[in-house]
Amino acid sequence: MTGNCMGDQKSQVHSLEGSLSLIPRSWQNVRENANKDLQLVLQRACSLKEPLTDLAHSFDEEWEKAWFQRWQDITKSSISSPFKVKPLKEDKSGLLKKWESNLMELHHSYSKPEFPSYEDKVSLRGLKPLNGRLCILAAKDQDTLRKNESLIPIEWSKIWQTQEEGKIAIEDSEPLTHLNASLNDIESSAASSNSPAEFFEKLKKTKLYRNSKRPLERSSYMQTLDAIELLENAIKESTQIMDKIGIKKGFSDRICSIFQRYRHQDKQLSESNTDSLNVASIAEATVHELDLRISSVLQSTGYQREGNFWEEKSMTEEAADKKRHIAIFTTASLPWMTGTAVNPLFRAAYLAKDGKRKVTLVVPWLCKADQELVYPNHITFESPEEQEYYVHQWLESRVGFKLDFKISFYPGKYAKDKRSILAAGDISEFIPDNEADIAVLEEPEHLTWFHHGKRWTKKFENVIGIVHTNYLEYVKREKNGQLKAFLLKHVNNWVTRIYCNKVIRLSGATQELPNSIVCNVHGVNPKFLEIGQRKAIEKQHGIKVFPKGAYYIGKMVWSKGYRELLDLLAIHKKKLEGLQVDVFGNGEDSKEVQEEAHKLGLAINFNPGIDHADESLHGYKVFINPSTTDVVCTTTAEALAMGKIVVCADHPSNEFFKSFPNCLTYKDSQEFVEKVKQALSSEPLPLTSDQQHVLSWEAATDRFISCSKLDVSQDRNGESLPLVSSRRKRTMPLSMSMAKVKRCVDDGFAFTHYIVSGIEPARIASGAIPGTIHPDEEQCKDLGIALPNVPRPLYRC
Repeated sequence: MTGNCMGDQKSQVHSLEGSLSLIPRSWQNVRENANKDLQLVLQRACSLKEPLTDLAHSFDEEWEKAWFQRWQDITKSSISSPFKVKPLKEDKSGLLKKWESNLMELHHSYSKPEFPSYEDKVSLRGLKPLNGRLCILAAKDQDTLRKNESLIPIEWSKIWQTQEEGKIAIEDSEPLTHLNASLNDIESSAASSNSPAEFFEKLKKTKLYRNSKRPLERSSYMQTLDAIELLENAIKESTQIMDKIGIKKGFSDRICSIFQRYRHQDKQLSESNTDSLNVASIAEATVHELDLRISSVLQSTGYQREGNFWEEKSMTEEAADKKRHIAIFTTASLPWMTGTAVNPLFRAAYLAKDGKRKVTLVVPWLCKADQELVYPNHITFESPEEQEYYVHQWLESRVGFKLDFKISFYPGKYAKDKRSILAAGDISEFIPDNEADIAVLEEPEHLTWFHHGKRWTKKFENVIGIVHTNYLEYVKREKNGQLKAFLLKHVNNWVTRIYCNKVIRLSGATQELPNSIVCNVHGVNPKFLEIGQRKAIEKQHGIKVFPKGAYYIGKMVWSKGYRELLDLLAIHKKKLEGLQVDVFGNGEDSKEVQEEAHKLGLAINFNPGIDHADESLHGYKVFINPSTTDVVCTTTAEALAMGKIVVCADHPSNEFFKSFPNCLTYKDSQEFVEKVKQALSSEPLPLTSDQQHVLSWEAATDRFISCSKLDVSQDRNGESLPLVSSRRKRTMPLSMSMAKVKRCVDDGFAFTHYIVSGIEPARIASGAIPGTIHPDEEQCKDLGIALPNVPRPLYRC
């Protein structure tokens, strides 16, 4: 059994040795087969060498013939070239020829962008670098260069010369932009064509067709850069990059000088080979000769477009193309017939009328309970869209043109003690950041008393406040009025200083505010001017146009002049015996005013509030307005526009109306009686066309644009800037100045106001409605915004 085992082992060893012996034999076969394959490849390559060599030589010969023929065409053409074009030097090694195909791809990238300018001047025919710019003259202007006359510097541009007119045209190219524009032209041509023939006729008129055709027409004298010139320019363009990787500028200059000597030898050879062509001699080789060659290639292309070569639009042009966006924030909305509801509405319509601006009117949205308190005749709205429709219908029936502005709503709450609407939350967020250009705050102090959010002057480029209301006069009539007025005066200064770049006071009746001017930027409804014109025509025909006596219209609250009216009529009851005054208005003090009038036994007829343009009011001749709390009374302007006589107090709020002959002002109660009797016994004078224009909203809009400088951007301090976004303005790193000190103080005031306005007890103590830091759930539901606050509302009109 042991013998059998030994025999098996021997047999296994012999079989293993046999298997291993196959490995070297197999590897030897692989090597032999590989060598044979390599020999076959070498033989095939050698067989192709001679045809490829012949093909290369034939290509070189064809290239030389084409180049020489092109040179002949150039010399025969009427286009005068300021340089001599040379054929390629004979290169036995063919190295330059091999590079030519690859380097020609660099031609486009190195011939399009603006090349670096050089300060040194050269004396070449038709070329003179001047002040870092390259100047090229047409052939007919070469004498100008010889006379050393000044040349107009231009950027590196695509310059071509029309053979017919001999003019220089400076043009540029932005391939992607203008290719897109060209494709749009083709698409519009195809859409407007009724047949293929008509389409091809229109296609011939497109700029793409002309630009494609021009190089083919001018191919007889088109000149290209050779490989040496491309290499030299590539090195010159890469000096900054080479410097960053440690290669000094002197090294690249030495390489460029080698290329220049090589090209100089090439010129000599070219001149010796082309003497029979009587070509003008080339000037001595200079450092700037490559610039001349590159300009020749640009001259031969002729791609057409308006503007300069690869020059982006300036920021001024961009700002001019872009419409300014004006967001008008106000504290009231129709159907509440108050000045802060009506005047901003007309302002938005007339600012957007000419289409030069994008206007958004931002008005408060009240919940149903507040609507019932504020809006007359029990008018309420279920949604902002419904109120927007009401506002548009009301306005369109009065202005007579198509409205082109948006209406946006912010959450508001009615404050019964102040009898006004206060905002809930940060209402500046209801204008997106990309539209935050100009903000007009109608009643800026009112809108910013309890503002807790982003600073207005940080969000908007320019913030303009328009003061409507004399709050100090209202506060003085309350308990502890003098103390409240003192505090309110400083609060108003505080908030307008930190939130407004400029404040417009409608009259001198308001308090002095920082960065403020006095200008009446209100107008009257065009409907009132039409009524006045119609009354003037009727009067010319002998019709009695004012059969009724005196009246007064206004919200029935004591501060709107009702206290003054009752006192004046009571004091001079006997002197004004027989005077009947009709009063129209609704308000919180309506019951008290009527009771007081009955106690005094005054002849006053009280009527519900109606629109001042209502036909029932057209027949009244005298409008009595004793109010001294108004800034500029809208109803006074409307009465004058309708051709009525106005009797009003000699007060800064009426300064604007004193120039009208139908406006009679009084200084005391005795003079009041005289003016009323004079008005009742005389006839009003018809308004002239100039007087009508002064009262119109067209004139008011012009005054607003002028005094607010809407066409000029301003920085954060109200300083005028070019018509460019003030965010792009760079400030110089100077030491502390008065402007910087003022800015720091304003920033400190703004931060303090932000902190205080975010403390609920402090807000309530200062008069804010509790819980108005953010809009409540009902308001968010009505406006379609999320709780507690979002950057912008989902509801946009």
